[in-house]
Amino acid sequence: MDNKERFSNRVDTYVKYRPSYPKEAIDYLYDAAGFRPDAVVADVGAGTGIFSRLLLERGSRLIAVEPNDNMREAAESAFGSDSRFRGVRGSAEATGLADESVDFIVCAQAFHWFDRSAAQTEFRRILKPGGKAALLWNTRLTHGSQFLEEYEALLHKFGTDYGQVNHQNISRETIRLFFQAGSFQEAHFPNRQIFDFNGLKGRLQSSSYSPPEGDPNFEPMMAELRSIFDRNEKKGRVFFDYVCDVYWGKV
Repeated sequence: MDNKERFSNRVDTYVKYRPSYPKEAIDYLYDAAGFRPDAVVADVGAGTGIFSRLLLERGSRLIAVEPNDNMREAAESAFGSDSRFRGVRGSAEATGLADESVDFIVCAQAFHWFDRSAAQTEFRRILKPGGKAALLWNTRLTHGSQFLEEYEALLHKFGTDYGQVNHQNISRETIRLFFQAGSFQEAHFPNRQIFDFNGLKGRLQSSSYSPPEGDPNFEPMMAELRSIFDRNEKKGRVFFDYVCDVYWGKV
């Protein structure tokens, strides 16, 4: 599957069920990494604008670069009336932005889809002198509770290509080498979602490796998800725990 089209049929579930990012992580970008309310930020791989929203709330001007038309249109529908927001059909490797036109670049839950060498060249081109890039992921914990471990096993059992596209396949060293020597910084913050069964079902269906309705594995997967939920729910809820990983520096 073309990575740029993986989420075309999952926009609604993505908007509803994917996690946002903790306030502490956004504070860190503005306090430690130098983000400013008056800065121009390119959100590359912006998707439906989950992270774009958080930067707009801080007053920054936001260019949402997204190659998937369905996802970008969802962001434009949500934020298009804001004069500080602009959506652009582009990719990490070819943003379509002018040379030295942005102060910062952010990539939230997206960098693992990029051609890293081509993205590095493009980021260097569009960043203003002294500009920085930040890569963020909500990394779902796979251990620490029976629920987290059983959910991870479900993905390995039914996920179409989960082992291949999991962003945790990218090592910290690979990420470090994306940045200029001596500029690499990182920080990590807890994050959590709380789901009833319908929310848990929606969260699973928002993942590109989840078999869609009509696939032979869809009904067996959902039956097993129901069993996992019933074994682990507390007062009708289960907890999705993450670490929000933030990496930043000069490119």
